[in-house]
Amino acid sequence: MNIFRTHPQAGFNFDELIVDNFAGGGGASTGIEQAIGRPVDIAINHNPVALAMHETNHPHTKHYCESVWDVDPRKVTKGRPVGLAWFSPDCRHFSKAKGSKPVSPQVRGLAWVVMRWVGTVKPRVIMLENVEEFVTWGPVIKEETPDGIIHMPCPKRKGHTFRSFVNALKRHGYQVEWKELRACDYGAPTIRKRLFLVARCDGQPIVWPAATHGPGLKPYRTAADIIDWSLPCPSIFERKRPLADATCHRIAEGIRRFVVECNSPYFPPIQHFQASNVHDIREAQVGAFLAKHYTGVIGTDLRQPLGTVTTVDHHSLVTAHIQRDFGNSVGSNMREPIGTVTAGGGGKAAMVHAFLMKYYSEGGQWQALKEPLHTIPTKDRLGLVTVKGEPYQIVDIGMRMLQPHELFAAQGFPADYIHTHTFDGTRLTKADQVKMCGNSVSPYPCEALVLGNMVQSMEAAA
Repeated sequence: MNIFRTHPQAGFNFDELIVDNFAGGGGASTGIEQAIGRPVDIAINHNPVALAMHETNHPHTKHYCESVWDVDPRKVTKGRPVGLAWFSPDCRHFSKAKGSKPVSPQVRGLAWVVMRWVGTVKPRVIMLENVEEFVTWGPVIKEETPDGIIHMPCPKRKGHTFRSFVNALKRHGYQVEWKELRACDYGAPTIRKRLFLVARCDGQPIVWPAATHGPGLKPYRTAADIIDWSLPCPSIFERKRPLADATCHRIAEGIRRFVVECNSPYFPPIQHFQASNVHDIREAQVGAFLAKHYTGVIGTDLRQPLGTVTTVDHHSLVTAHIQRDFGNSVGSNMREPIGTVTAGGGGKAAMVHAFLMKYYSEGGQWQALKEPLHTIPTKDRLGLVTVKGEPYQIVDIGMRMLQPHELFAAQGFPADYIHTHTFDGTRLTKADQVKMCGNSVSPYPCEALVLGNMVQSMEAAA
């Protein structure tokens, strides 16, 4: 697999060691290698599955499958200078997604391993990636609960430990800066925003790369770019288990926002969808958007970058199959009173219309699809939608979760990055693949940071 993109600087002779701590599945290493044009020297991670994926894609790297605390920097570097030490410590116990759940002092303290490398081999440049809440790193306090003692961040000392960490680096002669970067601004099809900290002790300035994509620049790469349109999107009305009410609510809201009331709905360039209920395929279209099934987020337009990929990802593709209104294309004229519909029958189209009607109705009449349908009034708006001024019927709604290869593409991994199996042929579960992707660093901002601070700055110094 060739992960190296062509840069004018790619041939630069960079002989110092490059070390990737918390290497995971290889996102940071991929970005680093794309910048410097050669493999990372050392990768460290305690998770054998993650490191196996790393080794599959980075076979020329020396791998250490152990805790970062168990690795002696002097032994693994064997006296060679370290040009770059990359750190992506576990971010779960800083992330706002954790809410008010207890935290682990050990996990929150993983970043201190940076000082071990500073005190032993003193890397010329250090880069650290984490969630933006990392700047609130502070002491934890013990709280008594009915279930026992738990640890929680001290609300009065937010940021205290982070400032101590920065000051410790400065005492060792490093200049330190940090900044939030979005992966989409550097060419990835995801908005993933992360905090990046750069420290260097060689007297060279810290360089923050200019965005390459966005308003006035190259157009953002979009979620539509990474969707595999060859995969079927099954009807939500033919599932063995009905969708949860909250999921149905999000789908209905997404269809309202991204199809019905959108001035220019996204219509994917496909004609292979299920069309058994469509009167005339030439009059049919499929409006699509991405749904997000947690934290109250409805979804995004496919013409925007994908939201942040998580370790248990909840992105799903939703397709609204619509056709021009012919009055009797699906069982009965939608301008006439609809017949009795029960939870177990009535046809997909009737269920779709009922589903949307209940969402649009006034008076809080929302109900689950598995319940008998409530009284249906006969107003046109309940059975019809208007797209660009034309009347349409919604004849089906499809939904599927995004697959690992789509998520890896969204994160910015090369198309030929291997995530389905390891070098010894072991198949990786879908859950492991999604976890590796959600835990990974997007290669694009890594590449931009390393290119600016390691390659171009060295050439300037030379």
